[in-house]
Amino acid sequence: MNNDYKLRIGAVLQFIEENIGEDIKLDMLAEVSAFSKFHFSRVFTAIIHKSPMHYLTERRLHHAVTYLRTTNKTMLDISSQCGFSSLSSFNAAFKKAYGTTPSAMRKSVQEHSNIPSDTGNKPEELSPPKAYDLNRTSNNFIRRVWDMNIELKELPVCKVAYVRHVGSYLETYKAWETLGAWVRGSGLPPTETFIGISLDDPAVTDENSCRYDACITVPEGFPETGDANIAYRILPGGLYALYKFYDTIDKLAIAYQSVYGQWLPSSSYEPDDRHALEFCMNDPYSDPEGKAKVDLYVPVKRTLS
Repeated sequence: MNNDYKLRIGAVLQFIEENIGEDIKLDMLAEVSAFSKFHFSRVFTAIIHKSPMHYLTERRLHHAVTYLRTTNKTMLDISSQCGFSSLSSFNAAFKKAYGTTPSAMRKSVQEHSNIPSDTGNKPEELSPPKAYDLNRTSNNFIRRVWDMNIELKELPVCKVAYVRHVGSYLETYKAWETLGAWVRGSGLPPTETFIGISLDDPAVTDENSCRYDACITVPEGFPETGDANIAYRILPGGLYALYKFYDTIDKLAIAYQSVYGQWLPSSSYEPDDRHALEFCMNDPYSDPEGKAKVDLYVPVKRTLS
């Protein structure tokens, strides 16, 4: 991994530690990293293996547990100093993580040892977590993606017709069925390309609010129909990193993770502010192995040194 990515993600981790009691937003972390909000989430999650906000909550809770065990601070003070918006949100997050309430944990500690007097806002135990191994790979599939060649490709500007799906990415087939029915009666030539676009990162966006566009390219001069289910847009061209994916569709998310967490940090490129494109090259239901062939294009730009 190149030093630039280490410094940028490391700066985010340090910012969280130094501002744990503040109202930290995703936009703030993205700004610290100098990545766009959308691509920051993907890069952070791929490298740290947790979404930014999940990691932030874990760090808030770590600080809270240390305060519970080493100080006599009230629950309200701990909640506030660890950045929770309210005592109820603190209690809910704590119980979800540890299966007990903050009060119950403190009581358990008190029964086994004496709680020392208040040691201030920054006890010695509240140190940043040990540095993550930013060079690790999590499984064999990621190593296989990493070992394969990723090409740099320039794509031209193109126009697409599309159907938008809002909801779980596991149900995008609904948009494809609608688009397919329209295509069959549209008169489009069979040479046009199907493209999927995931507009939101499910690691940071509620599953029911994730947007996905099922697209097909249309030739220049193609008349726009008045079909209420079909919309049109222009896809910007530019430089992309291309990974030729061929596996079961459930592994596509891991391919994204590998490109953002392994290839990009070790390259001289960084994500650009355009959406990744999934060129659908086959019908997985007709594939003898039931696998999807997807040309995954991740938008990139050269890293400024």
